[in-house]
Amino acid sequence: MTVDPHFKGWATPGPIPPGALAPPDVPAGETLDAISGHFRLFQLRDGHRFSTDDLLTAWYGTSWAPRAARVLDLGSGVGSVGMIAAWRLPGARVVTIEAQDLSVALARKSVAYNGLDGRYEIRCADFRDEGVLAADERFDLILGTPPYFPVGSGVESDHPQEIACRFERRGTIADYAAIAATHLDAGGTFACVFIEGQRDRVESAARAADLAIVRRRPVVFKEDEPPFIGVFVMMRARDLPETMRHRTWVEPPLVIRTRDGRIHPEYAAVKLAIGFPP
Repeated sequence: MTVDPHFKGWATPGPIPPGALAPPDVPAGETLDAISGHFRLFQLRDGHRFSTDDLLTAWYGTSWAPRAARVLDLGSGVGSVGMIAAWRLPGARVVTIEAQDLSVALARKSVAYNGLDGRYEIRCADFRDEGVLAADERFDLILGTPPYFPVGSGVESDHPQEIACRFERRGTIADYAAIAATHLDAGGTFACVFIEGQRDRVESAARAADLAIVRRRPVVFKEDEPPFIGVFVMMRARDLPETMRHRTWVEPPLVIRTRDGRIHPEYAAVKLAIGFPP
């Protein structure tokens, strides 16, 4: 089966989603971008766009929960994290929750393009609201890319999409951890990203939710610079042996770019692992 000339990027062999077989209708204010294999993501040309943080969260979480059958993405935006998880876990059912109508509309277009309608559910809501998740809903893997900054702590963009992704208008890392702890299945994994300079907030959020950070990895954007963000894997403390409840394995920093600005070989391998063009 051949793919139309509009398809560009790296993809593994396998089923080609419906949208990849015909040139899509992309409005002038939007783009359709490679995300995983043949999967594509609709984004606003001048709005919030997926980032390295999103790619790493999806990669780290799915790497440490490779058999997850039920996945939840909190504050999912345009769906970049959820789409990567769906590509890496082809048998999994994915639920995402996003409060912004604009981002939800883009994510739904991507779901249709990628042929995921049968196993991908998008809920338009604030994930903190009662009833958004049923009391008995449980997930093997929960993913989150929380905003990093309190409202008023920096210059906010004029674009509503970007404000909510960077500033804590709809929840903090503590809210993400609390919801994750409530809806993780026994032995489940919560993976998130946060800035290293505020790692104490992640640790406090985990303790308050009775989660244990079982492993984390600092991320260096350019070689020889200090880590700027980190990715974290947590589990419910009660699901772990007593000796593991207060221990964290800290992995060596992941470097994104070398000193001369090229993609670091390990990060290139990470991108290949999530089906992203290297």
